[in-house]
Amino acid sequence: MTARTGAQYKAGLADSRTVWLGSQKVDILTHPAFAGSIEGMAGYFDWQNRFADDCLVDDPDTGAPMNASLILPRGADDLARRHRAFERLSQYSYGMLGRTPDYVNVTLAGFTARADVFSPTGADRLRRFYREVVDGDLSMTHTIIQPAIDKSIPDTHGINGELAARVVRRTDTGVVVRGAKVLATLGPFADELFVYPAAPLPPGTPAEYALCFSVPMATKGLHTLCRDHCGTADSRQDHPFSSRFDEQDAYMIFDDVEVPYERLFIDCDIEVYNGLRRAGWAANVFQQTSIRAAVKLEFAYDLCLRMAQVTNSETKPDVAAALGEIWAYAQLTRAATRAAEAGAHDQGNGAFFLDDRPLRAIRSMMPAWMIRVNEIIKSLGSHNLLATPSLSLFDNGEIGPLLEQLMPGARGVSARERAEVFRTAWDFAGSALGGRVELYERFYLASQQKNFTRDHSQFLQESGGAGFGLFSDFLREIGGSPIGR
Repeated sequence: MTARTGAQYKAGLADSRTVWLGSQKVDILTHPAFAGSIEGMAGYFDWQNRFADDCLVDDPDTGAPMNASLILPRGADDLARRHRAFERLSQYSYGMLGRTPDYVNVTLAGFTARADVFSPTGADRLRRFYREVVDGDLSMTHTIIQPAIDKSIPDTHGINGELAARVVRRTDTGVVVRGAKVLATLGPFADELFVYPAAPLPPGTPAEYALCFSVPMATKGLHTLCRDHCGTADSRQDHPFSSRFDEQDAYMIFDDVEVPYERLFIDCDIEVYNGLRRAGWAANVFQQTSIRAAVKLEFAYDLCLRMAQVTNSETKPDVAAALGEIWAYAQLTRAATRAAEAGAHDQGNGAFFLDDRPLRAIRSMMPAWMIRVNEIIKSLGSHNLLATPSLSLFDNGEIGPLLEQLMPGARGVSARERAEVFRTAWDFAGSALGGRVELYERFYLASQQKNFTRDHSQFLQESGGAGFGLFSDFLREIGGSPIGR
């Protein structure tokens, strides 16, 4: 099976996974809260088939169709083909889904392309798992962050180390993992849980924390703890995003989960663990993240423009400036993506990855941009976001005519069309899901402060501590003192 349909995806969820919502253990296929989200994710798989020319490519090993996010990039043509797929896949939710399967797919493909970083045994296991994902068109979530509660000590020390997932014993067939990890977005609705390094382990960390593996979501002892669900069972017209796109976020508990050796890609090897993310992870995966962000920003611009048109305010200086601000964010994201693709090169083992510097800069700026976009939507929408009727009311013989008469938009826009615009804006930025997505964007690829710090440190290392070198050149030109290090 390759390139699954929505029906095939849903059939794959019929297993014995342990999922907790509120105070109950739930069956995700029958619990009413999850119905919209499952249909929304099934729609993603139908979407890839509907737009197969953009989303799917021929598997080079079998000739069967596979999602283009699983391409092992070997040249500029592969990156261009992936770009086209990421663009179309992002348009399914207009960027509101942050962890569609193509996100973890591209991570796995990148690791497989750089299998030379793993031990020979780990590399062989990883390649076989990659084939499982391609052949089954599996949906993967990931959980990569240690659940540290004491921020004054390293993530794997003290009480933090007691909580973090680690090997506690070995069997003839695998390792037994105990502890927890965060944050598994898409967790209850995925087929596989992929665990890999988020950052190098702190000095002094025991080797049993150095793990990379994948297990099915139904694995015995694996508990998926969901936050309050932000989805709604109301109509798609009234809630175009929250009726379908609450992808859920989960805290993952490993209650003595046995990971088969065949699924263990890094087995307590700190050197390999600490080096994996430095082997081009960002340069590979940020193509997907930047394209998703650009599509979302462009949608937000169109949404705000339509709000301004409905209220006949788009020429007001403050409104025009706000629209131009969103346009600028979108253009900068597109420009950084083009620059990164233009600077792509072989980064080892034949893996052709992007120049990650422009996209690391976008990663650091994006949290503030996404928060600002929501602020603009709320400002432009003002009271209209709080005083828009359900679209079903327009079909009510008693109140519908009054709504048409008393709630129209400017310049001849009907009351129903006005309501469609503002209900969409509310669901995007103000609903429970809108609030969840805004928080998610703040930490989508780590916090802004952490990313700025990482970018500065990495640049200093790359430049040998000299920065861009311009100040040294300036001092040299004016006969000043040389700067020594």
